[in-house]
Amino acid sequence: MTKPFTLLSELENEDGEPSHLKKSKIISLLKKKFDFENSHLRPPNIKDKGILAKCFGYFAPEQAKELGIYPYFRAIEAIDGCHVVIDGKSAISVSTNNYLGLAQDPRVVEAARDALEKFGIGCTGSRFLNGTFDLHKTLEREISSFLNREDTIVMSTGFQANQGTIACLLGRKDVAFSDRENHASIYEGCGVAPGKTVRYQHNDMDHLEYYLKKYSDVEGKIIITDSIFSMSGDIANLPAIVKLAKDYGANVMVDEAHGLGVMGENGKGVASYYNLEDEIDIYMGTFSKSLGSIGGVFFAKGQNTRVIHPKNSGGFFFSPPPPPPHFRGTSGVGGLVYVPGRGVKWGGEKPFLKRGFFDMGFQVNNNSIPIVPIKIGEEALTLYMNRLLFDDGVFAGVAVSPVVPPLNAMIRTSYTSSHDQKDLDKVLGSFRKLGTKLGIIPK
Repeated sequence: MTKPFTLLSELENEDGEPSHLKKSKIISLLKKKFDFENSHLRPPNIKDKGILAKCFGYFAPEQAKELGIYPYFRAIEAIDGCHVVIDGKSAISVSTNNYLGLAQDPRVVEAARDALEKFGIGCTGSRFLNGTFDLHKTLEREISSFLNREDTIVMSTGFQANQGTIACLLGRKDVAFSDRENHASIYEGCGVAPGKTVRYQHNDMDHLEYYLKKYSDVEGKIIITDSIFSMSGDIANLPAIVKLAKDYGANVMVDEAHGLGVMGENGKGVASYYNLEDEIDIYMGTFSKSLGSIGGVFFAKGQNTRVIHPKNSGGFFFSPPPPPPHFRGTSGVGGLVYVPGRGVKWGGEKPFLKRGFFDMGFQVNNNSIPIVPIKIGEEALTLYMNRLLFDDGVFAGVAVSPVVPPLNAMIRTSYTSSHDQKDLDKVLGSFRKLGTKLGIIPK
């Protein structure tokens, strides 16, 4: 990884100038080096024709790499809890969804090792044909029992669980009502389905009701929402959504990807937290967050899982599931994640972290969710600060357009049971130092 440019060194260290003026000057200097809006959002036109021409006219990644501020595809060489090694450098990772620290838990690793010895490294076929092992069935029974669902289907990925399920459900005459901040997999599913999708403003129940009234004559209606939104860390207003669904004759589908293991009784999710489990028709979940593995899960009450049928969900029936160790490792998590109190460990022990960011001048969400986005705004400035954080020993995620709206770029931080007081003090200290240095927050 190349070093970031040093053009700003003198300006960064100026004292006495108001932070907003300092920030504006730094952004202006950055844009002379890397104009994100022009090079990323509007790639330059070139004379070459053909479907591949756009590939040769897109230079934003190379420009960011030359400046040393490209934040993606960093190769992690070693992991020890929340500590990682990248390019030979040790850093505290606040860029993981391993909320309960289970991905490297010795008991989970041992369960996965046993499956590797018994079944090998792959399933060599789809679930529909030869790729269903007894460990898949065992895991499905465990999840159904834990969540009090009649039926469960495990899939290759969480993305596939959303995409395949919605594509099956949303018929030509049906309408889906989707929160604007829902995960991309939800919109992919809506996009390939023959039905209509309308997007309501984020967590705006008045806007949702407006659309429900508009399409009140449609018989097939479903409201789809993340339980916890992956970028903002906001919690869906499930009580209001359930009430509106009843008032207007709609069904409800909830994506608990970031809710399982984080909220609710024994980590059962946001629907459990609100005591609305019996009011939700269809759930989706993933094993790649709190459960520390890979795979997706679709679970429902009654026989609603029957919609996943060969003629409806090609992605499920004609794709192999993840290797056996992943499913066995997830099944092995059962006795760990379901221990009372573990699912809410983060929120109960580390609320001071958000208070620390707030006191600095960053606007953060006021809830117990371990996702803490730090909004910077201008994309190039966000990429630059993210690189400076890494140089200071903090490995964070970064979200720029089109993942978030233009000029709403953020450094997305998330925290796990592996972070201790020393780790979090270091993270807060780095954000305070660099936020002040770049004029993002006042001294």
